[in-house]
Amino acid sequence: MELLSLLPRHGKDTLRIGDSDELVVMENFGSLPKGPLTMDRHALIVICTEGMAQFDYDRTTYKIRKNDMFIILRHSVADNFMASVDFNCRQIWFTRSETWNVDMQGKKSITDLVYLKYHPKFTLTESDADLLDRYFQLVCMRMRDTSPVLHHDLVRSLVGTMLLEILCIARRNEQDAELRGEGKGSMQNTLHGEQLAHLYLQIVEQSDGRIRRVDEFARQLNVTPKYLSRLLRETLNCKPSDIISLYTEKAIEYRLRFTDMTMQQIADDLHFANPSFFGKYVKEHLGMTPMEYRMKYQREQV
Repeated sequence: MELLSLLPRHGKDTLRIGDSDELVVMENFGSLPKGPLTMDRHALIVICTEGMAQFDYDRTTYKIRKNDMFIILRHSVADNFMASVDFNCRQIWFTRSETWNVDMQGKKSITDLVYLKYHPKFTLTESDADLLDRYFQLVCMRMRDTSPVLHHDLVRSLVGTMLLEILCIARRNEQDAELRGEGKGSMQNTLHGEQLAHLYLQIVEQSDGRIRRVDEFARQLNVTPKYLSRLLRETLNCKPSDIISLYTEKAIEYRLRFTDMTMQQIADDLHFANPSFFGKYVKEHLGMTPMEYRMKYQREQV
């Protein structure tokens, strides 16, 4: 069955910065199309406020109830969604590009993403649920009131602080799980494949967009490209090239947004054959030319 790409809706109870889909907050659930769904551009944080829902997420069945939080990452697949008539939830959608705007003080880590991939559900304590509720209400209030001169910055600062709180909750849950012998450390000691997948993510991140060949990373891990492809499909539900593209795009975005490097310098730094090939890559993966991308985000920062 064909995968449907899930995108944030428009309309009632949906808040955006302008008309952009980069950061979207939804106060109520709405509905979902039938069939398997994937997130091509966004990550999604869901906090259940009432009722119950059940669905398959990357081949594992989950149930969420009031005060459960679920984090959906890009390229994951959800299917067979069912919910009680009173089910409702709040949602925060954000793209990778938007994370450049949301200030999390450099606290995002690849190890957090790996942990969240395998442990996407958290049951919030009453105090955690109350804290996130207050953040959510404040974010919604600020998104509705566009009068402040620094409206965009205020919203992104609040969202960034809320995401830091969520990251704190995730790390606390990870530490508690490891103390019980259920956490990532225990899992990686017994499941070689997931340990190798984690190592693959690390070396791709460390390459900073300069290596884009799957066979080169497979060589570093002393496995065949075919084995690496099967491993990533089984553990992270994606291809090795998906991860390479993710970090290559991240490296390009950083240089275009936060440096004054020329296109020639960026192409050389990231080991593209020439600026023309670099430009084609950016157009294909980011949807605009390098100069268009730089000008767009320079205007947003003014």
